[in-house]
Amino acid sequence: MKANTLRRLINLWPPFLFTGIHATRISPDYREVDCQLSLRWYNRNYVGTHFGGSLFAMTDPWYMLMLMPLLGRDYFVWDQQAGIEFIAPGRGKVTARFRIDDATLADIRERTASGEKYLPQFVIDIVDEQNELIARVTKTLYVRKKPTKR
Repeated sequence: MKANTLRRLINLWPPFLFTGIHATRISPDYREVDCQLSLRWYNRNYVGTHFGGSLFAMTDPWYMLMLMPLLGRDYFVWDQQAGIEFIAPGRGKVTARFRIDDATLADIRERTASGEKYLPQFVIDIVDEQNELIARVTKTLYVRKKPTKR
């Protein structure tokens, strides 16, 4: 699927659509994604800041969705684990950026070449409009070559 098509579709996905999460950019090669969340009446918590679940949700699918086309159909790619650390109250528009470089792809391919599973970790910073850190999410993925490709 073309990256722009995925961006349009995922912005209509109910967990994003109904929380105000918006993918603003997916690079054509799937190596870069930018995602934003604006504070609205329906996604704020009791004290008027971003609801933590929405902050977490804006980071959820991206590394899996990026790695699947980058590695190809010979690999299983699943989310395995995630955690979030709340640093400061989020107000206004917040942004998360996701990047995968050549070195990361080479490392994943090397560690899975013999059929072993690999659990790469990615750290995502969620920042506000002043580039102040609001939250930090750590994602662990499960990557393994499919049995027929080992």
